[in-house]
Amino acid sequence: MNQRPAPRLEDVDCPLGCPRQDTPVLTGRDLLHGVPGEFSVVRCAACGLMRTNPRPAPESMGLYYPADYGPYLGSRVEAAGPARRRSLFARLLGPLLRFNTEELPALPPGRMLEVGCASGAFLHRMAQRGWQVQGIEYSDGAAQAARALGYPVHTGSLETAPAPDAPVDLVVGWMVLEHLHDPVAGLRKLRACAKQGAWLVLSVPNAGSFEFRVFRRNWYALQLPTHLQHFTPRTLDRLLAAGGWKMEKVFHQRILGNLVASLGYVLRDRGFARAGEKLIAFPDRPGPGQYLLYPLAWLLSWFGQTGRMTVWARVAP
Repeated sequence: MNQRPAPRLEDVDCPLGCPRQDTPVLTGRDLLHGVPGEFSVVRCAACGLMRTNPRPAPESMGLYYPADYGPYLGSRVEAAGPARRRSLFARLLGPLLRFNTEELPALPPGRMLEVGCASGAFLHRMAQRGWQVQGIEYSDGAAQAARALGYPVHTGSLETAPAPDAPVDLVVGWMVLEHLHDPVAGLRKLRACAKQGAWLVLSVPNAGSFEFRVFRRNWYALQLPTHLQHFTPRTLDRLLAAGGWKMEKVFHQRILGNLVASLGYVLRDRGFARAGEKLIAFPDRPGPGQYLLYPLAWLLSWFGQTGRMTVWARVAP
């Protein structure tokens, strides 16, 4: 019987180069896939940025990304199936859900790079709008699926990716920055391949929300150990500046998938496995529930308290 190889863990300093003055925040485990091991989150006393430490070394990260990792499957173009007519409920309330996931500045089509493009659904969408697209994807299987659509995609990390053939007008990354081992170096690399005035659009979990404070190790968006950094709007602003970008806007997404799934983890821990699993599946299969929760989501987003945020940044002068 094949044994799972032991991951190599590494102890690292704050990515912003602060003196080592860390405060323990919590200890948790992999709730998404059940991979054994416990991992700690610490907060830098100097800048406030939280990080997973010790953490899996780059060569060990593949142990925590199974082939059925949600973003790989959900981003397959064929996964959406044939177009379906939306319900009247969805058509009326859908426009209210702006900045839920992938909202962009108003830009004419140009050149776009997507970091963490998974199986290519967003590349495909933007290409249909007239953009010249290319991607970077860690998973070989997901990258192959994106290349099968005809798009140039580098298999590997941002650190190993070659520069685009020409400077880009737009860089996007949906729930990817928190996965980077060296986010400052990654942001600087993206800055180097961007045109002057180019936009960077990122979505990340919001560890400054009440969800994190309430659920702690059971927070769905914590996702140890694949999430290596845990951002608040303030610490993300500092990180972007260190990487050569100026934050322009922060949008708090009007969805509560993290909240519902976190409740599912709590129920599962307390022995209510069936009810807990149903709630844990909510972020991937929200159904009409996302509209029923919208009033609460809107209120929490107004106060910056939903568990996900989208930021727009531009190349710093």
